[in-house]
Amino acid sequence: MSEDLNSVIDDAMKEIEEAGDAEKLDQARVNFLGKKGRLTGILKGMKDIAPEERPKVGERVNAARAKIEESLAKKKQEFDEKMLAGKLAAEKIDVTLPARKSEQGHLHPNTVALNEVKKFFVGMGYQVVDGPEIEYDYYNFEALNIPANHPAKDEQDTFYINDKLLLRTQTSSVQAHVMEDRKPPIKIIAPGRVFRADEVDATHSPSFHQIEGLVIDKNVTFADLKGTLAEFAKRMFGEDTRVKFRPHHFPFTEPSAEMDISCFKCGGKGCRFCKGEGWIEILGCGMVHPHVLEMRGIDPNEYQGFAFGIGLERIALLKYEVDDMRLLYENDIRFLKQF
Repeated sequence: MSEDLNSVIDDAMKEIEEAGDAEKLDQARVNFLGKKGRLTGILKGMKDIAPEERPKVGERVNAARAKIEESLAKKKQEFDEKMLAGKLAAEKIDVTLPARKSEQGHLHPNTVALNEVKKFFVGMGYQVVDGPEIEYDYYNFEALNIPANHPAKDEQDTFYINDKLLLRTQTSSVQAHVMEDRKPPIKIIAPGRVFRADEVDATHSPSFHQIEGLVIDKNVTFADLKGTLAEFAKRMFGEDTRVKFRPHHFPFTEPSAEMDISCFKCGGKGCRFCKGEGWIEILGCGMVHPHVLEMRGIDPNEYQGFAFGIGLERIALLKYEVDDMRLLYENDIRFLKQF
């Protein structure tokens, strides 16, 4: 038994010393102290030793175990120190190098334009509201005087979720919610994302933004609409900006119009920016249709109103003289840094 213990200790010290890495060191531990290790085998053989000899043998076995464990721990510490030294050498920091430049973000051109629009209308007493992007067919169409099978439904190229739900095609749907929940007078703008099945090109996208405006009160006339939008155009594009209203048709307004602004690049003389026409189409508007008021429980004989819809991307493109809508969404840092 004594000779076996001495042999185990000598072999263990040799294998531990020759271990070149942590994996081989762990294998040495298993070989001598594991469940099937050599020292464990000696312990299992103690049952064959005379009872009076077992305490002495057990003491020697425990001493051998302690010696092997001490040697393992010392070797492991050497490996740890060597690994730490290598890591520190590899991760050394040169404090003389210049620090990394901290990039500061800024607002997207759409957000800059929206904030300017909000500032103007809030200053005129309008309240900013929002509405759901996933909308009921009723609020997106029927409540706006667009009944089932109306041609306007086809023109909108709608993304339907099911028979009743869709991705809203216009922020005009917020009109219906506001008139349903509030009593006149009403004076709101409703910015938000809308969706239409358009092909992506320089002026179209399946997802874009609108700003809906709605005013309902007593004695509201088309002159109020024209004055409001003329002042808006001057605030956004310069004091010399002129406006022109052309007759149009929207199912939820009557009369309806589209508003053009004089080209702020050439002053109306005609240039590349306005395609030689001197005018740029900017938004659609009109007086709220009496039937729309009636459906919301508002007496059209007592209250009148006007509404308008502004394309936010169109405002941003014109204001910053950008000729391709796709640039607003491609996240090209070279483009965005200009704003």
